[in-house]
Amino acid sequence: MKYRKLGSTGCEVSILGFGTSPFGDVYGRTSTAQIQRAVDAAIDLGVNFFDTSPYYGLTLAEERLGNALQGNRNKILLATKCGRYGMSEFDFSRASIRASVEASLRRLRTDHVDLLQAHDIEFGHESQIVEETLPAMRELQAEGKTRFIGITAYPVKLLRRVAEAAPVDTILSYCRYSLRNTDMEDVLAPLAKHTATGLINASPLMMGLLTRSGVPAWHPASPELKEAGRRADAAAESEGGDLATLALQFAVTPTFAASTLIGMATAEEVERNVRAISGAANSDVLRTVRAVIGNGFATTWVSGLAENAD
Repeated sequence: MKYRKLGSTGCEVSILGFGTSPFGDVYGRTSTAQIQRAVDAAIDLGVNFFDTSPYYGLTLAEERLGNALQGNRNKILLATKCGRYGMSEFDFSRASIRASVEASLRRLRTDHVDLLQAHDIEFGHESQIVEETLPAMRELQAEGKTRFIGITAYPVKLLRRVAEAAPVDTILSYCRYSLRNTDMEDVLAPLAKHTATGLINASPLMMGLLTRSGVPAWHPASPELKEAGRRADAAAESEGGDLATLALQFAVTPTFAASTLIGMATAEEVERNVRAISGAANSDVLRTVRAVIGNGFATTWVSGLAENAD
């Protein structure tokens, strides 16, 4: 496993991070035993960055991760989030943030997290995030409830504005660095380099778009994007490649992101993804797939309040 510095935190994180949204059964049912095996396999293979949220499975993912980490908590960097609690439930107020963290710590069975992130800030007002949410998170940091704080969102320009107004330790965006959409590198990487902020890339498979199985029913992509995903899969298969493997290899190659988070639920998925990042993307297959996709994945979808759109 390779590791990279997480901004100026002094921490080194595995370039493959463990996303735990599948622990909340958002992609299908998982079992306690299955999750335990996946977590143990990841730690054994050198994955040291685990990311969760009270939103995933409506607290189920945090509960399951906390149980699975018993005996191994000191071996990993643990990140969770605050501010988002349901499909349409958001509360970025100081009181809510403080209560949320206390509840997360109980579910995670720990006295602190390594990284606390404001979750999907595009669903809040920018002024509140800067003036209330992040100061509340800094208070929790001073109290030892979290070592570092960060922000997450889909719109990359919003993330840049907020980080410029209120410096944070990390920035996470999802589906914004993939086979065709490189917005994270274009918009966030220069800021992260200048400010020594840790940059985290999430969902390099675009929440299922870049996989053989395709997307879940709730996926926000347009029909055109979904069709581009099907074309990409067919092109990779015709060249003897696997689309998900190719997409993951592409995503972890640049060094501007400290870690790339991918959702995993089984030991088999963990082992397959660790094997994938040990190799490089086949340049011929990569060229074919990107040509077939065209500029399709450069198109984004709407997420959050209109005022926060890119």
